[in-house]
Amino acid sequence: MSNQTQPNTPERKTTPRQRREENAATPSQPEPAEPQGPTHEQIARRAYELWLQHGQQHGRAEEDWFQAERDLKLGRY
Repeated sequence: MSNQTQPNTPERKTTPRQRREENAATPSQPEPAEPQGPTHEQIARRAYELWLQHGQQHGRAEEDWFQAERDLKLGRY
């Protein structure tokens, strides 16, 4: 007699198709979240463009920033 013990459950054999289907059913990585709006860099770039369009006037930074946000959120740029 052999001293080796046999496992109580039989070895599960799967076909390549079954493995593909199992892998497709369980994604390996979660889907990336959709961006909620324009990034800081996009807003900064658009605000800079607005600043140039307004003749590089100082004192308009906040106004240009908010306009850039609106433009990007509404898809006007």
